[in-house]
Amino acid sequence: MDRPRACMKNSNIEIREIREQDNHRLAEIIRKTLVEFGANKPGTVFYDASTDRLSEVFKINSSTYFVASMDGEIAGGAGIYPSAGLPPDTCELVKMYLLPQARGKGLGRELLGRCIEYASKTGYRHVYLETMPELYLAIALYEKFGFRRLTGPLGNTGHSGCDIWMIRDIESGDEK
Repeated sequence: MDRPRACMKNSNIEIREIREQDNHRLAEIIRKTLVEFGANKPGTVFYDASTDRLSEVFKINSSTYFVASMDGEIAGGAGIYPSAGLPPDTCELVKMYLLPQARGKGLGRELLGRCIEYASKTGYRHVYLETMPELYLAIALYEKFGFRRLTGPLGNTGHSGCDIWMIRDIESGDEK
């Protein structure tokens, strides 16, 4: 899983699982991205203490976090997590953020694809996510991957600042 894939437009891209030394840089990327899109509001991961210790958070069973690097520098990441209150066959796509220079290179598609692949191999049947209208670039990607909008939240993620909820069936999702 740590090798670059040919579908990406830049051959100097690596995707690997999170390490403890990634925590500070990933928290910085997440918060800078939220500020960039004006989405740094209460009830989001911007204020979530777990954002500063992602490597610890993703040590639990049935979770993973992929880190994307370009030219040896961390450029973003995305993860799968069994969030509280979700049905046992449903996981959450969490903390998917990329630096501006990493966008438009196929990296978001690659991260999302790996997350869905992990969820499928782990036995999940649905991938849920929460987002905000400000993150319109991500929403467009989610829709291309077959996510559909819900009328309300699932589970108890604690992120009351998100007002768009989406879900994707793993078996029937259409990756474009």
